[in-house]
Amino acid sequence: MPNPTLFTPITLRNLTIRNRVWVPPMCMYSALGKDGIPTAFHTAHYGAMALGGAGLIIVEATAVNPEGRISFHDLGIWNDEQVAAFTPITSFMSAQGVVPGIQLAHAGRKASTYPGWGYDGIDGTVPVEEGGWKPLGPSANAFTGYAQAEAMSEAQIAQVITDFAAAARRAVEAGFQVLEIHAAHGYLIHEFLSPLSNERTDDFGGSPENNIRIAKLVGEKVRAAIGPDKLLVLRLSQDGVDDFVGAWPGTDYAKAIGAALKGSAYDALHWSSYNNHENRKDDDSTPMTVVLRAAAGLPMITNGGIAEEPQTETPLTRRAAEKLAVGRGK
Repeated sequence: MPNPTLFTPITLRNLTIRNRVWVPPMCMYSALGKDGIPTAFHTAHYGAMALGGAGLIIVEATAVNPEGRISFHDLGIWNDEQVAAFTPITSFMSAQGVVPGIQLAHAGRKASTYPGWGYDGIDGTVPVEEGGWKPLGPSANAFTGYAQAEAMSEAQIAQVITDFAAAARRAVEAGFQVLEIHAAHGYLIHEFLSPLSNERTDDFGGSPENNIRIAKLVGEKVRAAIGPDKLLVLRLSQDGVDDFVGAWPGTDYAKAIGAALKGSAYDALHWSSYNNHENRKDDDSTPMTVVLRAAAGLPMITNGGIAEEPQTETPLTRRAAEKLAVGRGK
């Protein structure tokens, strides 16, 4: 028998969403050219999803500046042409009773990579001479198999924070009601959170409080940009598995990050299982989300490995989450 909790409305801030089955962001790598503009593909893709009955759809990782793209086929929202192309997509979602959301992202040291299709299996960083760009990160190190990042200056960090706020303003103009800040999957903000990738000794590294600083500052600047009514979510994933030297044990990481986020600008957290080293993952996110939810005192969205109805029971009944995000249900 279906879990009745899944189909009850939920209100966060001033926004009521008709059910708790949401569609998480899933990169499509289908923006044509290098302009980050949604195409007819995105209109059809998200339009079809909107007909499926979800309460909320979060549009895939959308870069806040050109250098923040994972690949040159990523969506972006750094200019008005992109806003205009997103508007009919959000309008159609809203007309179906779906709340439109978008994930704002910067890929950090995992930027400038080949898309997952069309390049005969070529992986890794696209060289500058082939149209790529120099990836940025908290420190001058590399994700496994990728080019070494350039360590960001404090001025570059400040500019990225500003870019997140500007992208958030454009997202609201485009009709999005929920904004999710991407701090997961080994991308820029996650790189700051993790001692596996953050070797800094200034105000942006060296302790949980310093590691989380950029995520909190992005939240504050975005909240100021979008006002009090829009829903603001932070997406997180684990630091690394325990057998990597320097990785925080999972529940310690969740507790430290949750405590640092208590009272922040975010309305909810979204947990995903992919981490910051070699794309390893643990599909059972429940233990981590229980700890994180309690430490932060914020509502929780969880996803990862949820493909069939019986799997929806555990997160909701064990108080790991209030909402589920399902991208590849059977």
